[in-house]
Amino acid sequence: MLFDVWGSDTLIHWVGWAMVFIGLIVLNEVGRRTKLGAAIIFGVAPLAMTIYCVAIAIGVSQGAERALTNPTHVYQNSWFHYAKVYAALAGCWGFIAIKYQWGKIGKAHWFRAWPFVIVAINIMIAVVSDFESAYRFFVLGESTWVTSEGATQLAGWNNVFNGIAGIINIFCMTGWWSVYASEDQTDMLWPDMTWVYIIAYDIWNFCYTYNCLPTHSWFCGFALLLAPTVAAFIWNKGGWIQN
Repeated sequence: MLFDVWGSDTLIHWVGWAMVFIGLIVLNEVGRRTKLGAAIIFGVAPLAMTIYCVAIAIGVSQGAERALTNPTHVYQNSWFHYAKVYAALAGCWGFIAIKYQWGKIGKAHWFRAWPFVIVAINIMIAVVSDFESAYRFFVLGESTWVTSEGATQLAGWNNVFNGIAGIINIFCMTGWWSVYASEDQTDMLWPDMTWVYIIAYDIWNFCYTYNCLPTHSWFCGFALLLAPTVAAFIWNKGGWIQN
């Protein structure tokens, strides 16, 4: 089966998925419509998370049992998660600067390419992760390997093909400087992100998640990719990358 969500706990899995999906949409609306919401979601929450993660890391370095058994350390200890979170966060603050026209940088024409740069960086983070699995297959001879987070991955040509697909995704982004802020400053819009690109990106990104983050594919693969796509297709056209 595509997802291991069937059986006695099927209802719990689907209710959990629905909560994540709806929660992402609601939080996105709060973050895009109000400055206070953006400050909390992209400022206060990441700061609290950073303090928490640093405290866990210090505890681990000191051999504290509570830190060593903490779920964050056990299941979220790879380089990928931290690279992805902070790269995406940097992107979000750039998007906010553009849509609110903050200072010289928010109004600068050259800064309109920031969404392209940050999306390309985020894609490359995933590409490197795919190629990491490919390295284990072709160089180390491991057709399966277990990550530091306890996830079993099937390595092989699938990683090569998907890594190349990610690179192609980067070269398919157009209209770097056509990004602009909506009149009501609710959204940063990128018209060139058409439905064709969005679908292609979602398929690639889901394949990456399924390849390299198999235990996360139900939520950060299926729900996380679908939430911004639904918003962009129904009521927030042009705002997909911001979503």
